[in-house]
Amino acid sequence: MNRNMNGGRRVLFYVQHLLGIGHQRRGATLTRAMQAAGLSVTYVSGGHGIPNLNLGGAELVQLPPVRAVDLYFKKLVDDNDRPIDEAWRARRRDALLEVWHRIQPHVIVLELYPFGRRQMGFELLPLLDAALASPRRPVIVSSVRDILVAPPKPERLVEMLDRVGHYFDHVLVHGDPDLIPFDTTFPHAAQIADKMHYTGYVVDRTGRRGGPGSPGWDEVLVSAGGGAVGDALLRTAIRARAESTLADRRWRVLVGVKVPEDDFQALIDLAAEVTGVGGEGGIVVERARGDFPTLLMNCVLSISQGGYNTLMECMHAGCRSIVVPYAGGLETEQTLRAELLARRGVVTVVEETNLSPAAITAAISQALAATPAADAGTAGVRTDGAADGARQIAAWAGALNW
Repeated sequence: MNRNMNGGRRVLFYVQHLLGIGHQRRGATLTRAMQAAGLSVTYVSGGHGIPNLNLGGAELVQLPPVRAVDLYFKKLVDDNDRPIDEAWRARRRDALLEVWHRIQPHVIVLELYPFGRRQMGFELLPLLDAALASPRRPVIVSSVRDILVAPPKPERLVEMLDRVGHYFDHVLVHGDPDLIPFDTTFPHAAQIADKMHYTGYVVDRTGRRGGPGSPGWDEVLVSAGGGAVGDALLRTAIRARAESTLADRRWRVLVGVKVPEDDFQALIDLAAEVTGVGGEGGIVVERARGDFPTLLMNCVLSISQGGYNTLMECMHAGCRSIVVPYAGGLETEQTLRAELLARRGVVTVVEETNLSPAAITAAISQALAATPAADAGTAGVRTDGAADGARQIAAWAGALNW
């Protein structure tokens, strides 16, 4: 039985990731919350498939996948690593419109757009035009994180504002203005204040705290997200272990699902060269896992990049955390968020430009000397973004008279 044809209010949720998989993980968390709020969700993914993506039973529609091969998201390739062309774009557009016509959603939620994913306008603008022209016009919502990447051209900000004004009924900002207001990185926020709602941060709460023998217990957890970046962080952490105050603990190094097999094997070989793989006090190198939130709940320390999801899950877990914010290309959001949280004493930051084994070992000593966060509340940050956002979407869907 198609879950979206059960008579409930239907949501079409579009998520496109191009490099890391944080957008998909956050989208999956919001999808589970929407279902808990009584909504039927069709989750439309435009990126590569992700193992262990927990959609809670929502329908998954996988569009022909596309990814970026450069840090500036200008070079996009298909699943055969061929540059996308107009014929490919037309097929994707038609596939997305077919989902729209089949589902006839009460709500369309677009993750990040129009505040990002401008490259996907070839399919999103036809979808939005079709929605506006429909006799059963859906509610149109943008789902956006707390911090935008600074656009290369200032006029792009005006374009974002214009598209919100023309197409969107609501903007869900998945953040907390007490940490950082949206207008810090989107200066036109005051002009859409009537459409904007802060949900708090979206946090995956599926992790389970255990005791000795439970997954990740008393380990150092090293991660760089589930995408294809972060090799330098993983290598540096592996080399730092021997000189750290946690050299007697097992270190678990999680490698992104899109990291090529040769690079994955090279990390395994490096771990073996340093100390040997596996065993108590050794280094375990494996692919990113679906139970990452549980590993965070039980680890003695997390060393990671400063992605939105990992930072908020670390705070929810109450674990000591070292973050090395990704700063490639035009990226600024990880650094800004990490610095704000460091000022509140809940993370220890190592700048990517200063990354070295010595910097990691020094940060470990600093993090262990700090008082761990019992939960995100110690930082004064709202982390109920999934439930709050889902409640809002359910209310807007319920107000429709069709």
